[in-house]
Amino acid sequence: MQAALHVIYPPQCISCGAPVTTDFGLCGPCWRQTPFVSGLVCDLCGTPLPGEDPGAVVHCDDCLTIARPWNQGRAALLYKDNARQLVLSLKHGDRLDLARPAAVWMTKVATPLLSPGTLVAPVPLHWWRLAVRRYNQSALLSKGVARLAGMEHCPDLLKRRRATPSQEGRTRDERFANLSGALTLHPRHVGRVKDRPVLLVDDVMTSGATLAAAAEACVAAGASRVSVVVLARVAKDA
Repeated sequence: MQAALHVIYPPQCISCGAPVTTDFGLCGPCWRQTPFVSGLVCDLCGTPLPGEDPGAVVHCDDCLTIARPWNQGRAALLYKDNARQLVLSLKHGDRLDLARPAAVWMTKVATPLLSPGTLVAPVPLHWWRLAVRRYNQSALLSKGVARLAGMEHCPDLLKRRRATPSQEGRTRDERFANLSGALTLHPRHVGRVKDRPVLLVDDVMTSGATLAAAAEACVAAGASRVSVVVLARVAKDA
């Protein structure tokens, strides 16, 4: 049946539409233009670092100066070139099909962070923004990661107390101030977090302010540890 469908609907590159050999794949040129994160990375935010693996935990300059309320973090892509286009297509272009391959990439880098009983949850949108956009791209990603990792998924673990203004154009300090106290656990899920690990999922990490607010809410509710995974990380050299 799959072979027959491929004859009628041959697989296409998820980025440019060129013919490819497998569903939800990238063609050669698009793959080369998509900066996947590999090698030595910051253990807290997933930013690629120069040099060889020293056999010990290493952190980037930002994570050495900013207190991160989570234990570990990873990113599948750098937010530039074709990766940026894929993220924007998922977030604003109604390309919900991109969540499937993106979840595969994210699960690959997040697997070392997972432990038995991990609860997977997305960074939430405010209800008004969700109504306008019609979907939360982070929830689509977290659902895929949870399914692939065989972990429990809670799409509404967190909620936004207020509609925060856009982070675009704000300084690092302004980003953190904008998100301060904006996220909280949904009252009906408070008991699900206590004494268990949580993996928070988002599409992009820039300063880390949004993930910090989400992680703080989980820690306050008694999570044993909090890890984060994002589809793309904005790096200083991006």
